[in-house]
Amino acid sequence: MWPAFDAPEQQFDEHRRRMVREQLRGHGIADERVLAAMARVPRHRLVPDEWRSRAYDNRPLPIGENQTISQPYMVAIMTQLLRLQGHERVLEIGTGSGYQAAVLAELAAEVFTIERLPELGQRAAQTLSPLGYGNIRFGAGDGSVGWPEHAPYHGIVVTAGAPAIPARLVEQLLPHGHLVVPVTDGRFQVLHQITRDPDGGFHTNRLFPCAFVPLIGEQGYPPGGN
Repeated sequence: MWPAFDAPEQQFDEHRRRMVREQLRGHGIADERVLAAMARVPRHRLVPDEWRSRAYDNRPLPIGENQTISQPYMVAIMTQLLRLQGHERVLEIGTGSGYQAAVLAELAAEVFTIERLPELGQRAAQTLSPLGYGNIRFGAGDGSVGWPEHAPYHGIVVTAGAPAIPARLVEQLLPHGHLVVPVTDGRFQVLHQITRDPDGGFHTNRLFPCAFVPLIGEQGYPPGGN
């Protein structure tokens, strides 16, 4: 666990409210449920001690193991693209700090999150447990192939950049479900929203450039290469 931080909680509460007001609502995040969830999740509890004073800046932050916690705006937009209503089962690929999983847990009935680096997943589970997120199930392994034992899902979010749309993840979506994933397009990553059609096909919405750590695994890049 990261060391305790002794700044007053109300100081972080104010920073979080400002984040929602200026970085999210002020930049087009319109889903009120997503905004409310982001206002509740204590991001400062999910970053290393030396970065907690910057927890509510609109930027990714290092969390160890060459991984990062995504910037708040990116978490909000990816969550908004899932179009959650509260009854859903969702899958997150890349637990990392646990921040995205906590936001999803505020909005869906069941959250499954899988991390290829066991120490990160264990740390996230230990951090989130006392915060009351009892609807999150943690797993370790190759998230690029999903978590088929618990499929199908209403939504899947991938917090790492893939070389192509991971077919194994699309297969685990329910009809009308959404997969949100950064995909390499030439030299750059572009955020994609893939929607499963009732007939088993899918259609793709290419959105905007982004930057994530590479997705490692069978449906991603080999270890050490991207």
